[in-house]
Amino acid sequence: MSLRRRIAAAAGLAVVAVAIAVAVIGYFSARSHLIGEIQQELRARAAPELQPHGFQGQGGGAQPGGRPGGGAGAGPRDGIRPPPNPGFGAAPGYFQVVEANGQAFAADGGRPQLPVDKGVLQLVRQGSGSFYGTAKVGGVHLEVLTVWDTFDHHAIQVALPLTAVDSVLHGLLISYSLVVAGGVLLAILLAAFISSSALAPINRFLRRTEDVTSDLIRPQRLEETGPSELRRLAMTFNQTLDALERSIDSQRHLVADASHELRTPIAALRSNIQIFLDAGRLPPEERVSLQESILAELDELTQIVADVVELARGTQPSTDRESIELDSVVRDAIQRTQRRAPQLRFQLDLEPTVIEGAPDQISRAVSNVIDNARKWSPPDGQIEVSLRRGELSVRDHGPGFQDRDLPHVFDRFYRAEGARRMPGSGLGLAIVKQAAEAHGGYATVANASDGGAIVTLSFGSARMREPERAAPIL
Repeated sequence: MSLRRRIAAAAGLAVVAVAIAVAVIGYFSARSHLIGEIQQELRARAAPELQPHGFQGQGGGAQPGGRPGGGAGAGPRDGIRPPPNPGFGAAPGYFQVVEANGQAFAADGGRPQLPVDKGVLQLVRQGSGSFYGTAKVGGVHLEVLTVWDTFDHHAIQVALPLTAVDSVLHGLLISYSLVVAGGVLLAILLAAFISSSALAPINRFLRRTEDVTSDLIRPQRLEETGPSELRRLAMTFNQTLDALERSIDSQRHLVADASHELRTPIAALRSNIQIFLDAGRLPPEERVSLQESILAELDELTQIVADVVELARGTQPSTDRESIELDSVVRDAIQRTQRRAPQLRFQLDLEPTVIEGAPDQISRAVSNVIDNARKWSPPDGQIEVSLRRGELSVRDHGPGFQDRDLPHVFDRFYRAEGARRMPGSGLGLAIVKQAAEAHGGYATVANASDGGAIVTLSFGSARMREPERAAPIL
């Protein structure tokens, strides 16, 4: 279901629900009020008959001025006639007496017409109480009050017709049905209007976004105007476009820089391979040198491709995470560096540390930091490596960074003026920073006060590890 239809349905149902609620509440309120007036009138009719010596009759009848008598009949006594029962439709109401044995007598001694049901019999057995009920006798709808007479020890039933009440309620039912029908019609019209007006700003926003996203080569931005919700939505959309534009620019620069860096080794490799094809006319020592040059250029090309692939991952953390002993990773990287530069000396201060992360990324970043220190160290220099509270610090005693190079050390393919004569692609420290940020850490560079460069690396939260104990000598 579309959003427009949902809004229309919600608005329509709300109006219909209100109309029905008003009709139901109005109908039952009027009914309760009218029935209440009838019940009050029944109480008023029954009140005089509940006084001492209310009715007196023979054979269980009732006559004014005496106590209940015995006998088979019910009629006048001592020349006094009982009050007449003019019928259900008359204003005074209809009276009926129910004795304790369950026999019913009309007040005028005639045939009783009100039904004696279980409720009436239970009341006369209890000898107390009163209740209202309804009955239909001779086609007339009646409201009946049944009350116990504590003086004469019988139940009195008083009935009044509900004809007028039913007529009024029938008219109200027709009126409220028309109200509900009008509410339904109004709900349809309001739902169409509300859905159209409510979605108008959103439709305009959609048209603007379609215009903006239709040309990503020259991306535009949405105007942050209108209601607060749409302003926030436009602001969020613009931020998304900014991030997308930065990502696209970053990928373009990466591809452009990679193609530029790859062009030189590929050209050199092509030239050497062409020469190698005619290697039969070269002296043996030149052929060996040519082979070594080709292998070195292949290694450099492979390294550049691997670095570009690593950077293409971005800073999104890898899903293959596990517990890593960072001090052991640092020791392994130092051992590999010492095999390449045995003249260097390493001063280690490694705290047993465990982190959570991707082993390949962390190992690559640590190796790049230590290898960077190896490149810039003098031939018999010293490299100081410290690992404290999860922070790895590597210091060399080389020339350090130029002030103009410090802001660009972690840029992709950036190479300082002194590094352009060295092998490499300028991606090593960029990979270090990306790996650190992917693990919630950081990477910084600085110059030592007495010379040399300091590279600091963190991979986020870390915990101490119990150092391994040496086995006892037996």
